[in-house]
Amino acid sequence: MSMRYSDTDRIYDELLLTRIQAGDRRAGERLAARWHPRLMRTAYRLLRDEEQARVAVQEAWSGICKGWRRLRNPSRFPAWAYTILHRKCADQIGRNRKHRSLHTVAAEDAELSVAPRGEDKVTIDQAFDSLSDDHRTAALLYFGEGLTIKEIAEVTGAAIGTAKSRLFHARRQLKAALDDEHNEGDM
Repeated sequence: MSMRYSDTDRIYDELLLTRIQAGDRRAGERLAARWHPRLMRTAYRLLRDEEQARVAVQEAWSGICKGWRRLRNPSRFPAWAYTILHRKCADQIGRNRKHRSLHTVAAEDAELSVAPRGEDKVTIDQAFDSLSDDHRTAALLYFGEGLTIKEIAEVTGAAIGTAKSRLFHARRQLKAALDDEHNEGDM
């Protein structure tokens, strides 16, 4: 998982966004350079396909760039950007489900995957893959991207209580999956 989103990072991103809104194109490039890897990582974890993640992030950036001058409160940028990305990923997940229902299981088996790096990464990836889409999204945004419960609720369009519940259940499922893997390794 990535490092948490620090207060310093938030302040710097707010400054960049303020400069973007004042017409500073270079600030837009800096913000994009800072955020593109984060959005790619999140999209990949949600979609589990590098090309689909790349397309979702590109579509999200299109929406972000069109709207960032109108964002009234620069401190809302993280939740706002992830909301746009979440919608693009949800659209892709819906297209994937529709596509799968039209094709055979053999086609699913032919999907490409990125080779895992190390036994721990495999275990963690498998634990995340076992989560429902809603629980995985909450866990990725909280643990991986450092968003608050309130921001996760905003990104996913859920009530704060629902976001808390999703994160609670995701934590419990991840802990159980990782504990099971650890116990199997001891045998």
